[in-house]
Amino acid sequence: MPLVKLRWKTIKRLMSGLSGLALSWLMSWMLPLLLALPLTLVSLPGLALMDSAGENGIDAYRLQDAPYSLTGRKIAIGQVEIGRPALFGLDKAAVNNRSLHIGRLFTGESVATANEGVDDHAARVASIMVSRDKTVRGVAPDAILYSAGVGSEQRSGQTQECLASQTIALQNGGDVRAINFSFGESLNRDPRPDAVLDGNALLTQCVDWSARVHNVLYSISGNQGRGGFPIPTDTFNGMTIANSMPIDGKFTKVDFFSLGSTPTMVIGRDPATERNVGDRRSVVLVAPGRAITTLAPDGTVTAPDTGGTSFASPHVTATLALLQEFGDASIRKALKDKSIQHWGLEARRQEVMKAVLMNSADKVQDRGDGLRLGMSRTLLDLGNKSWLESDAYADPEIPLDAQMGTGHLNAYRAYQQFSPGEWSDEQPVPAIAWDFNQVGNAEDMPKYRDYLFEQPLQQGSAIAATLAWNRRVELTDRNGNEAFDAGETFEDKGLNDLNLYLMPADASRTSKSLTASVSKVDSVEHIFYSIPSTGRYKLRVVYGDRVNEPTQDYALAWWAKPS
Repeated sequence: MPLVKLRWKTIKRLMSGLSGLALSWLMSWMLPLLLALPLTLVSLPGLALMDSAGENGIDAYRLQDAPYSLTGRKIAIGQVEIGRPALFGLDKAAVNNRSLHIGRLFTGESVATANEGVDDHAARVASIMVSRDKTVRGVAPDAILYSAGVGSEQRSGQTQECLASQTIALQNGGDVRAINFSFGESLNRDPRPDAVLDGNALLTQCVDWSARVHNVLYSISGNQGRGGFPIPTDTFNGMTIANSMPIDGKFTKVDFFSLGSTPTMVIGRDPATERNVGDRRSVVLVAPGRAITTLAPDGTVTAPDTGGTSFASPHVTATLALLQEFGDASIRKALKDKSIQHWGLEARRQEVMKAVLMNSADKVQDRGDGLRLGMSRTLLDLGNKSWLESDAYADPEIPLDAQMGTGHLNAYRAYQQFSPGEWSDEQPVPAIAWDFNQVGNAEDMPKYRDYLFEQPLQQGSAIAATLAWNRRVELTDRNGNEAFDAGETFEDKGLNDLNLYLMPADASRTSKSLTASVSKVDSVEHIFYSIPSTGRYKLRVVYGDRVNEPTQDYALAWWAKPS
């Protein structure tokens, strides 16, 4: 059996049986070979995943340990892929694998049949999320995973994929908080004539409809390598995830295999087919994807390989489970103790999770003075440029970097962003918090809301703020059962325009703003800005052009440094 297939306890048992002389000879023989290997591949089994979920990756293991003890307990998350992971007690492949906490398995809409549809890729993705194996511990090992395999490409299409997604979203009493897509559909298989990435493929519309109706956050693996599977990376309401690779042991660079939002070259096809129509970018966040150790269906440890965005998106899905466990505990405390404020069911909103995860992302490493909000790494794009050198940093009409989105996932910083709770515009707000609210042009609804910081902000410090809201996609429900059925379609009702401004506290007009995010095409706005002088400031959310409903729900997350 190859070394990478052995469990760490097996290796320790073998080495403990060697004499000192034999062990010395073995190490003298192995060491030159190990030193010759790339740094990211010399880890013992489990170490690569420990790095991706640990301090060198998304720092999720810190949340699993005391005093936080967050492991995703009682939080349901989902998975939709071509195949499904194996389950102990159901599948022969899993006879030695008890590490996955699975609620129920499906093939399409039907409960899975033993030994059918088991897939190596789906099992490996699932292990990143919920593995309880001591050597390859998942990001949220106690979360409950519901998984559906849609079957082979020859037997499935976007209709079947939408039905499987709906089935997963309705599990756990309709309380599934996030669904992971580590697969995609090809434009070549899309039945629309001259199909393009305009957000209106059936599966993309299904994702955006389900996100809003079922209140579930979809984490979508970004396109990569040779391309060809871009649907539904053109989602508005979900999150499309690019992947990072480790440099000197830490995940700090966008992977060469990640195509990003605007690929310039794709082997074997026109790169224009891999881009969203117009100026809207797809990637919103980066997570570890290269050199990730995972578990096969039988529970054996698989060697770190090139990986990709398929392994990046489950880091995001499982991180949400950690945050939601904390949120549910905070809601329960608030219900028992009326003196505890700022926690309600809004903490479960998928828009809130999206804003929190995006706003807490790492961009540029903090020097230790807190002026860069405690960020733990500088993320570099394929050209070795940081977020501060991107067009997204300089242009108020571009909220997302083409390759990096808003930065690299950091689970611990996401917890810091989420934990202060919800603070509305009705009172001065702390330096770190979030809100779920509405703006509109109706008579009883304010067209804008101001979030006044209760303390002056420090000169030279950064402020990050992220606004997220939904495109409105509606189901053409022919039989009136309020569920998608084969043969039904969706209707794109468009995207209301919201804008975000940073203003002096005493300013009344947005023309006096210091910076802004005013994209006309995106469902997010993002500000990252250096405070010019110590003083009082506010954030303003503005309802711009109306496209559908007169009121618009939104989530806003912010992070600043008080003086």
